[in-house]
Amino acid sequence: MSKVFIAGQIPDAASELLQKAGLEIDTFSVEGLIDQATLKKGVAEADFLITPLSTKVDAEIIDAAPKLKLIANFGAGFNNIDVEYAKKKGIPVTNTPFVSATSTAEVTTGLIISLSHLIVEGDQLMRGAGFNGWAPLFFLGHELSGKTLGIIGMGQIGQQVAKRMHAFDMPILYTQRHQLPKAREVELGARFVTKDELVKNSDIITLHIPDTPSTHHYLGAAEFKAMKKSALLINAARGAVIDELGLLKALQDKELAGAALDVYEKEPKVDDGFKQLKNVILTPHIGNATVEARNAMATIVATNCIAADQGEEIKYIVNK
Repeated sequence: MSKVFIAGQIPDAASELLQKAGLEIDTFSVEGLIDQATLKKGVAEADFLITPLSTKVDAEIIDAAPKLKLIANFGAGFNNIDVEYAKKKGIPVTNTPFVSATSTAEVTTGLIISLSHLIVEGDQLMRGAGFNGWAPLFFLGHELSGKTLGIIGMGQIGQQVAKRMHAFDMPILYTQRHQLPKAREVELGARFVTKDELVKNSDIITLHIPDTPSTHHYLGAAEFKAMKKSALLINAARGAVIDELGLLKALQDKELAGAALDVYEKEPKVDDGFKQLKNVILTPHIGNATVEARNAMATIVATNCIAADQGEEIKYIVNK
């Protein structure tokens, strides 16, 4: 009987499918992240590894699993895995793309609205000193209608964000390596521009790109200086696509008006400087934290393990 080691608690949808397929399951069920020693022990006899994207699977872990035939990453990203070394060992690595697009787009939309209308600041105020009553100039935010949204990365998530924010009557600029078909641009109300044009002309900028060598610190000090002083920045992609220290300084120097961060460069650590700023919203990487998205992700990792065990096609291989 083939063995699956699950390196963290994931939805029951996965174990139900695996058990039905006759696979033996061993799960790290302790709250928190698995340590490397326990992970090594867990994969020693495993045919398949299901791992959260927060768990590092390096060459040492891969070498500790001589029977390993698949690493199924529970997440759209896969920076936590040494995919090239796995490829050398003949081990496919898969991820769970697409299914988190709706959830992440909804969270991004929520962050944009909350930041623009000072909703989180208002909540904090009411839990503390409170207010003296409605007044014409009190606690003024900004409407989204007519403001320009800049989307960096118009993949599945970026397009879902554009679809939602187009309904708010926001002109949309986007940049990425390739332009979308004209018909899709019209549908989304989006215009393809250079990075510099987007940074200069957007009232709100949201990132939806992976963390790769070419996107590392995609936005840094130079871009923050070029942005409007009234601009807002949203990052629900990967922490390292922005220079966090540069962003913190730009916010402190009032080079831009605010930011909402769901991901962090040294996650789970958050620089204390951000915590001191009222114009910053901080959330704990909840972009795809919905029952629907996580169940769909669980189904993908389990289905890929079953396919690998039965010699069928494995989907979403990232290291072919």
